[in-house]
Amino acid sequence: MQEFVKNFYKLPIFAELNEEELEKISEIIFIRKYKKRQIIFVEGEPGEAIYTIIKGKVKLTKSTASGRELILGIRQPGETFAEVVLFDGGPYPATAEAIEDAEIALLRNKDIEQLVKENSSISIAIIKTMSKRLRMVQQQMRDLALKDTLGSMVSILTRLAKEHGVETDEGILINLNLTHQELANFIGTSRESANRLISDLKKSKVISVDKGKITILNMQKLKEWG
Repeated sequence: MQEFVKNFYKLPIFAELNEEELEKISEIIFIRKYKKRQIIFVEGEPGEAIYTIIKGKVKLTKSTASGRELILGIRQPGETFAEVVLFDGGPYPATAEAIEDAEIALLRNKDIEQLVKENSSISIAIIKTMSKRLRMVQQQMRDLALKDTLGSMVSILTRLAKEHGVETDEGILINLNLTHQELANFIGTSRESANRLISDLKKSKVISVDKGKITILNMQKLKEWG
């Protein structure tokens, strides 16, 4: 069995399956490789598959009414995305872009439908993932509606630290290369506003920035800013 298939079986969505069920999965897996900055699918395209990341990271974005890009989240190995199309058969609700060279497993809707019916553990895992995503999006929308840009920036940095944080001697390193424009796109503001916010947080020694990566030096102090 190829190594990436072995790794695929370890992903959370398939953790409860037995050997026979995994064998069925192996017959319908498609593995695709994407280069950094390559588009995987575009918002509004027909939803044909759900995706699970084996290697690399993927950015999910949505266009706002004003034409701006809003970043919904960044997915990493072991995480699934586009699950919603399995249940509603509609178009992809967001655009997916590889932000690193990536290997991604695809399960086409038409192939997995019967398997989901036969294996409740898969459907439960997908529903749990969708519920988690819904809570995250709801929180993001509340932040955009109720908080000022500083409060929204604090919220997104806190969330990114939780999802992608690595403990270091200095603090919590957000293990993502993020431009100020991308940070702005997380909170629906301009790059100039994001620049000012990041600069203020740096001057106050709440965060540090090195080669595009942010380290939160004092999490408690950061939360107090929000």
